[in-house]
Amino acid sequence: MSDPIRLSINGMACAGCVTVVEDALKTVPGVSSAVVNLGERTAIVEGEGVSADALVEAVRKAGYDAAELRGLDDESEKEERELAEYHRLWWRALVAGGIGFGLFVAGFAGWLPPVDQGQGVWLAISVITFAVLSTVGGHFFRGAFASLKAGRGNMDTLVALGTGTAWLYSTLVVLLPEQLPALARHAYFDAALIIIGLVSLGSALESKARGKTSLAIKRLIGLQPRTARVIRNGKELDLPVEEIGLDETIRIRPGDRIPVDGEVIQGSSHVDESMLTGEPMPVAKQVGDTVYGGTLNTQGSFLMRATRIGRDTALAHIIELVRQAQASKPPIGRLVDKVAAVFVPVVVSVAVITFFIWYRFGPEPQLAYAVVTGMTVLVIACPCALGLATPISIMVGVGKAAEHGILIRNGEALQRAGQLDTVVFDKTGTLTEGRPQVVSVQALPGGDEDELLQVAMALEAGSEHPLGQAIVEHGQAQDLEPAAVEGFEAISGAGVRGRVSGRACLIGNRRLMAEHDIDVAALQDEVERRAGEGETPMFVACDGRLLGIISVADRVREDAVEAVRRLHDLDIEVVMLTGDNRHTAEAVAAHIGIDRVLAEVLPGDKREEIARLQQQGKVVAMVGDGINDAPALAQADVGIAIGQGTDVAVEAADIALLRSSPSSVADAVALSRATLRNIWQNLFGAFVYNSLGIPVAAGVLYPFFGILLSPVIAAAAMSMSSVTVVSNALRLRHLRL
Repeated sequence: MSDPIRLSINGMACAGCVTVVEDALKTVPGVSSAVVNLGERTAIVEGEGVSADALVEAVRKAGYDAAELRGLDDESEKEERELAEYHRLWWRALVAGGIGFGLFVAGFAGWLPPVDQGQGVWLAISVITFAVLSTVGGHFFRGAFASLKAGRGNMDTLVALGTGTAWLYSTLVVLLPEQLPALARHAYFDAALIIIGLVSLGSALESKARGKTSLAIKRLIGLQPRTARVIRNGKELDLPVEEIGLDETIRIRPGDRIPVDGEVIQGSSHVDESMLTGEPMPVAKQVGDTVYGGTLNTQGSFLMRATRIGRDTALAHIIELVRQAQASKPPIGRLVDKVAAVFVPVVVSVAVITFFIWYRFGPEPQLAYAVVTGMTVLVIACPCALGLATPISIMVGVGKAAEHGILIRNGEALQRAGQLDTVVFDKTGTLTEGRPQVVSVQALPGGDEDELLQVAMALEAGSEHPLGQAIVEHGQAQDLEPAAVEGFEAISGAGVRGRVSGRACLIGNRRLMAEHDIDVAALQDEVERRAGEGETPMFVACDGRLLGIISVADRVREDAVEAVRRLHDLDIEVVMLTGDNRHTAEAVAAHIGIDRVLAEVLPGDKREEIARLQQQGKVVAMVGDGINDAPALAQADVGIAIGQGTDVAVEAADIALLRSSPSSVADAVALSRATLRNIWQNLFGAFVYNSLGIPVAAGVLYPFFGILLSPVIAAAAMSMSSVTVVSNALRLRHLRL
């Protein structure tokens, strides 16, 4: 499948617009998925052989405008268009609201003649109102027409019906006053204009607030420098980042932002990677180390070779992940879309029923009451707040997570993370540093510790396991040379074997020794003692005889205890899953405060352990960092890849943690829960607003209290409901993790 195509969409106002645009995009041949984000006014389209031009044309046929977003220049143009639209909204609010308010004051002060006596004046007012509605408010009518052509309804439909009805009724009153009862001869030109002004004002305030929801992604985009100093043919040139090629040499000076991913080839420095990982301390970089685009060189100067450029850099991947997550919809969002799809037709039906009830059973002037109540129902029920409730919270929540080095793949992962009750940690590299060290080499009485270590080095020289690497590094530090090995074989979950200097040798756990009938009783007490201290003892044997043990310890991360405590505070059970022997695993678990230990689990069995927990009714997250964790990460309800995990683990995960800290897991869960609460608050507010507002607008309070809602007040309430939803979502930016 080709790379996703990202579009900016102009003209959307509510959830109904989202449905129309998504349906239009899905009609383009080759499109497999299209997700529209109302909060950001963008769409992400995936498919094979799809052209951006065809997508843009489909959106335009649906009555909206679109443009492809490819790089920083396109993003800048999008921001400029949104700023221009913000200014236009204020202009519409001032013009329509100003003229409407002027008419209201003139009528209230008695400066205008009665409708049935000053026909010329009122005809002029009708023409002025029509001109303002068709220019300042013309986009509402064009949007309503486009949505009706698509067989849908949206906010534009309701505003156009409400204000259009007000103008048409008022004009009929002016032209045919004698055809209406005297009490019904009232014009609503001022109400129509004030509604347009208030809706535009609300949209302007919402647009201003929405701009703050995308600050996280803007900060990430702003990390990439525009130019870099490239060395070509012995000359140093300042070139745009887009012109950097693979394997080119780039000079990085103190204070420079690194333009692309690469490898240090000369010099050394300390690089601030906090903007990507959240880690506050600068990281030392030497020749051979990897540096990432967007990070800041704090001191020292070095040369680097570009290894990943353009969309392949880590920063570009992070930005793309955040964008896709912000645009995605959790299950709760898809439910809201279904409600929104039928919302406008239902509201129009309620408005029509309200009109006929007032016209048939209402007091005099029945027609005037019928028009006002029907118009008020249409205006107050615009589904702006309903459409914004979910996406705006997702945008802020995902952006806040990215600022803390937490990359959430999609809205579904965010929602599931908020429902977790069990977190399973792989021990090595997650709860521990992942850099084990040899703490003891113990030969049998009369044995040679150097010989023991050399045999172990020879066997582990071909192993990629962290424990094996620790043994090799320890032996090298002792200036020992490993002997040659033949027939090397790694035994999953047990150890390794091979022929060392002609002898059949083994290194591994008790199970491996038992399979080869090797007696380990001589060191059994020592093994149990060291395992009880959290060390991992490994047996070494040759030609069927035990030589001794080598104990390796992997230090527990400094914040592991705090991370587990925070998860307990969130009422989450913490489980440790490891291939280590049970004594070692339980010692580590006791130190950290783990609730349950699943030890001596083979790599291939981790997935089954996760499935077993799910069968018990648990909502499970798996936290791991290695290739052998990928199946378990995929099986879990939420897979979490931690730290500098392998690409396979990250690809299998729903959440990627850029920091090598288990505390980030607690951060991710807390943030997910806060975002879910925020979504429910927004949805509750939107539904309660409409549930109470529509009956009040229909006049349900009139028989009891004589209260009838003005269309102007309804417009103000509708506009402020959207602003309230956005403002509530913005509270997530101040969440303390």
